[in-house]
Amino acid sequence: MLKGRVDLRSDTVTEPTDEMRRAMYEAEVGDAARGDDPTVRQLEEEAAAILGKEAALLVPSGTMGNLVAMLTWVRRAEEIIADWRAHIVQSEAGGLGGVVGAMVRTIVTDDGILRPRAIEEAIRAPSVLAPRTALVAIEETHNFAGGTVWRVEEVDAAAEVAHRHGIPVHMDGARLFNAAVALGVPAARIVQAVDSVMFCLSKGLSAPIGSVLVGSRDFIEEARRRRQMVGGAMRQAGVIAAAGIVALRTMISRLAEDHARARALAERLAGTPGIRVSPPPVTNMVMVDVAGTGLSAAEFGKRLAEGHNVWALPVGPSVLRLVTHRHVDDEDVERAAQAIRAVAQSRAA
Repeated sequence: MLKGRVDLRSDTVTEPTDEMRRAMYEAEVGDAARGDDPTVRQLEEEAAAILGKEAALLVPSGTMGNLVAMLTWVRRAEEIIADWRAHIVQSEAGGLGGVVGAMVRTIVTDDGILRPRAIEEAIRAPSVLAPRTALVAIEETHNFAGGTVWRVEEVDAAAEVAHRHGIPVHMDGARLFNAAVALGVPAARIVQAVDSVMFCLSKGLSAPIGSVLVGSRDFIEEARRRRQMVGGAMRQAGVIAAAGIVALRTMISRLAEDHARARALAERLAGTPGIRVSPPPVTNMVMVDVAGTGLSAAEFGKRLAEGHNVWALPVGPSVLRLVTHRHVDDEDVERAAQAIRAVAQSRAA
């Protein structure tokens, strides 16, 4: 009989803590869409303060937070600059084109970091023939590049180029606090130069639902209208916000444990015939290329799940993504490493 599942598909599988569940049960609520929910207001105020911005807005999901930001910054037929593997490009159901009506000019990178020269070259010169560059979008940490981190100076440099051309910068900061912990700097310093940022409560921070969009007071007031447009205004949302408050107060520092376990998993896989870990993990993601086994990532993942009850996410033809989180302990890391080695070796044999 298979042991209990080791679920490494994403940190979105995390469940709320007991403290979060109590806070949700006891939350004081009101009509959040009308601004009457005190717990939502508290979460938004704390989120804005943590990031050093003027205001914040609770939204149901990170995808909606990014969408609302794009709707606020970008008009139809304008263009957004983003990395080719950005989440807004790859995993948000084409919302930039279908809902925002924007074009996307992608920059190809290995690590998800947009360098100043590449941004400069991607910005359109004014012309009646070309779309107007309206926004630069960056991602912290970068999901499909393997949880890579934008350093503070890299964010500052990207923003300097954009702002010199009068272009705002939005950060998809779904895992912003992972970056802050990895860098050992306050999240507010990372986002100091950007004009808006979205972060998720429901990934490594373990809240059951919700993301927060943060920026200037004027930006958030306009974003509130856009949230209404896409159906994101909620009523007694204090039951969601209460868990988010607990997440911000209690769950950030423990992200270092997830990072350590990701590094440990990568170390245990080193030297396994047929697989390659790249890049070396700096946060909570391990990218495993299984091309050398002769199996596709989908088939390799299927054998892991069916034979060992270890779940991983294929993110390319030959690449599996393994994400550590608070439900993955040291024993799970060892189980996962042994399972991956076993699948690789059985194929090699």
